[in-house]
Amino acid sequence: MPQYMLLIYGPDVAPRPEEMAEMMPQWSAYTQGLQDAGIMRGGDALHPTDSATTVRVRDGDTQITDGPFAETKETLGGYYVIDVPDLDTALKHAAKMPNITFGSVEVRPVVDFSAVPAGAEAASATA
Repeated sequence: MPQYMLLIYGPDVAPRPEEMAEMMPQWSAYTQGLQDAGIMRGGDALHPTDSATTVRVRDGDTQITDGPFAETKETLGGYYVIDVPDLDTALKHAAKMPNITFGSVEVRPVVDFSAVPAGAEAASATA
């Protein structure tokens, strides 16, 4: 069965403690629903973007920058990996996410390297 990554985006503003207290039971219920359905393969929340470090190598020179690569109004806050039959099913699960009314969810298929001919994996990894 194909896997899909649900990338969770929300405002680039940390929620107030009372907002977090209100949202956490919703996130717990959503996660439990994915687990109960037997489709959750992974997922985690991420620390805010001010804790990010960006690494680039240009002309052999490693550049390390505090903070995210790009300034945006929405930031990546976490992800789920689910194992569902098709994109339509993944989209239905994304539409149930607790932040969907004020954030967004990017749904992307995960590459299944077991279906790639031998030797092509190494070529993909270096591209």
